[in-house]
Amino acid sequence: MALCLRTLVLTVIFTLLWLATFAGEQPRSALNAELSAHQRAALAEPAAPPVGPRQGALVIGGGGTLSRAIWEKFIELAGGPSAPIVIVPTASSLESFGDDWPTIRTLRSLGVKDLTVLHTRDRSVADSKEFIKPLLRAKGVWISGGKQLRLVSTYFGTQTQKALFEVLERGGVIGGTSAGATIQGIYASFPGRSDTPYEPGFGFLRNTVIDQHLLVRRRENDLTNIIQEHPDVLGIGIDEKTAIVVQDDTMDVLGESKVAIYDGNRDRDGDEPGYYFLEPGDRFDLRTRSEVTVPAEAAVHAESVVDGKTSAPAHGKVRTVSNTTTIPSPQPVSTASGGQ
Repeated sequence: MALCLRTLVLTVIFTLLWLATFAGEQPRSALNAELSAHQRAALAEPAAPPVGPRQGALVIGGGGTLSRAIWEKFIELAGGPSAPIVIVPTASSLESFGDDWPTIRTLRSLGVKDLTVLHTRDRSVADSKEFIKPLLRAKGVWISGGKQLRLVSTYFGTQTQKALFEVLERGGVIGGTSAGATIQGIYASFPGRSDTPYEPGFGFLRNTVIDQHLLVRRRENDLTNIIQEHPDVLGIGIDEKTAIVVQDDTMDVLGESKVAIYDGNRDRDGDEPGYYFLEPGDRFDLRTRSEVTVPAEAAVHAESVVDGKTSAPAHGKVRTVSNTTTIPSPQPVSTASGGQ
């Protein structure tokens, strides 16, 4: 009887050991068989978080006279001259946006036909379904210059901001210059530039802060304190007549001047400035924070368009895109506006 009991106990123990050792193997093997090598690698090592938009594109200008190539790239990414494009001029101090604005003449000269001005100072209007209707069909949005805090106080956290993200999710493009550039990062204002630092931006570029008019206004050091305080945030400073084009995590530099990169995690010598420059034609990986080799045939010329007129690389001062509007070529201008 004792022998039988001991045999039974041993049988139970060996059975439990077998189950603990092998029972889980079949499900894991079946799971592994269903996973591609790419999926297994992704599970083994978490990917770095994305920086640029997963769908759509951004065109971010540093102010001044933007080159023809920059405007043409924006129009191309929107789907061509027939694509519906919305202009958001709210950063400006003006309330009237007629068809004599330089940006309208430029877009018309490049064949754009379907343009709408979208403007209000009233948050309740910006948060209404009626106001955002033009954004629901837009393939491109251009945010003009002025003061980015006007954009924050009117649109941040409203249905308008949500609809802007949806433009990207549909594969559209959001562009802007000057204030319309800075608002695309995570901060619309920061120390040294505003009495209320660290106002939130729209965040189309994740974990990134953007400055503009960089060299013309001698702002090279304006982002350094932010990056020292928040070393995981990437700083991008864009000079006038220059832009970056972001698709996924790839950033291309277009125009005539420079783009500064501020990376708090980059090793540097003690006397080295807290930034380094990219030139027109350079390509940058926002996720790895490293420069990428660009094929020679991808270089873009820097012909300028001012008030609808084409010229070689521009000289002298021309107004930035602070003054912007929209109108169809032969059709009357479509204007969507709200309370004052």
